[in-house]
Formats: sequence, C-alpha cells, structure tokens
Amino acid sequence: MGHHHNHHRHGQSTKNLKVAFFLNLSFTVIEFIGGLLTGSMAIMSDALHDLGDSISIGLSWYFQNLSEKKRDNTFSYGYKRFSLLGAIINAVVLLVGSVIIISKAAPAIMNPSQVDEKGMLYIAIFGVVVNGVAVLRLRKGSSINERVISLHLLEDVLGWVAVLIGSLLIMYFDWYFIDPLLSVLIALFIIYNVFVNIKKSFQIILQATPKEIDIEKVHKKLRTIPEVIEIHDCHIWSMDGEYHVFSAHLVLDKSYDLRLQAAIKKRAKYLLHELGIEHSTLEFELKDEHCDGC
Repeated sequence: MGHHHNHHRHGQSTKNLKVAFFLNLSFTVIEFIGGLLTGSMAIMSDALHDLGDSISIGLSWYFQNLSEKKRDNTFSYGYKRFSLLGAIINAVVLLVGSVIIISKAAPAIMNPSQVDEKGMLYIAIFGVVVNGVAVLRLRKGSSINERVISLHLLEDVLGWVAVLIGSLLIMYFDWYFIDPLLSVLIALFIIYNVFVNIKKSFQIILQATPKEIDIEKVHKKLRTIPEVIEIHDCHIWSMDGEYHVFSAHLVLDKSYDLRLQAAIKKRAKYLLHELGIEHSTLEFELKDEHCDGC
C-alpha cells in the first residue's frame, strides 16, 4: 500500500514538473518575441531568466525520472549525481546570457531608446499570471524538486511585477532609463544566483560534508547505542544535495554474535536515517583492534 502511494506521489510530481516545464518554455518563447517587438531590454532579460528556469525545470523533470533508475555496474551509487551536471549546464547558459545582456543594457541607461510601454504592460500582466499558475501548481507538490522549482518561479513572478511597475513609470513619467536599468538589475540577480548554485554544486562534487549534517550530533546519536563505545574513520558526503551517504567504524564494548551485530547495525541505521542520512556503511571493531584506515 505504501509503495503504491509513493509510486502515485512520484507520478504526480513528474506530471507537475512536466506541466510547469511546457508552460514556462512556451511563455519564454512568447517573451523573446515580445521583447523584440516592444524593444524592451527588461523583457529580454527576464526572458533569459525564464529560459534558465525552463532548463532547470526540464532537467528536474528528467532527473526526477532518472533518479528512480536502479544502480548498476557503471554507476554503483545510482544516477542521482547527474542532477549536478544539469545545474552546471544551466549555470553556464545563464552566466553567458547575463553578461551579454549587461553589455547591451548598461550603456543604454545613460542613453535609453524608446520602448512600447503598453506592450510591456500587457506582457508583464501575462507573465505574472502564467508564472503564478505554475507556482500554485508546484507548491501543492510534495517532492523537493517541486518546492525548489516553485521558488524559482516565485522569483519570476516578482521579476514580472518589477517589469509591470517599470512599464507604468515609463507610461506616466517617460522614464525610459527604467527599462535598461531593470534589465541590468535582473541580470545581476541571475548572476548572484548562478554563483550560489555553482558553489553548492562544487561542494557536493568535492564531497564536502553537507551543511545540514552536524558530525558531532551524529557521534552523540550513535553513542546512545549501549554497545557502541567509540566512532572513528567517519565520512559523510552527498550524492546530489538531498541523498546523503555515511561510512564509519563503530567500536563495540565486546564481541557479539552475528545476530546481535545485525540488531546493533539496524539500530544505528535507523538513528542515522532520523538525521537525514539515506545510505550508511558501518564496520564493527573491538576496542583493542588496530584500524588501518585511522
């Protein structure tokens, strides 16, 4: 019954990401066309932002499926780390696009050209509605992928609110510099997020200890098992930022038969799972035993 429920939840999660992907991609195409027709750099800049989100959602949708693929002889830990590849591809696309937009928009702040402010206003209203629908769809989802993407789309809604306000300022005050200024600010916001995400990706690739895992807390938790007197050769890393892996040597107070060792191991794995560690490899030692890896 639980398995059926998880399978249904996974199917709904994939469906939500699929709908959000096609919604976002279709609107990105409309944005690029709208940006060209209105002459608005802010819309072109936000179109780039939405293209990045389309890539993110598409890759999340793909990896939501791929992550279910069982591990094999080629990838013994499974396919979860492929999502990092997706994050790096996305970062490169956004970084190159943002630099191009800033190089075009920055000089235009001092010498702005006219834009179709009414066209900007209509596209901005459309942008708020489309991204708002996608946010509501994904916020109902249960997967981490859905929650992360919904935050990206919420940023898009706020971006479109800024474009909407910008179009009104141009309409009523003829502040045409607002358009390239908004464009530069959106591009800088994209670059900031790119570097935050790239930093996270490289920390995972370099097998840094996940920030949400406290090693001292792990040690204390494992020492609550009466038979465990010491923990060493302890390693914690993450496959994709969500699926954490742990290995350690547990020193036992005395020798136990295999049946009791299995019970101790089961207890240890349960405690580790409570701390957010999905996969653990444990080796038992006696207190006088020499440890080669220490």
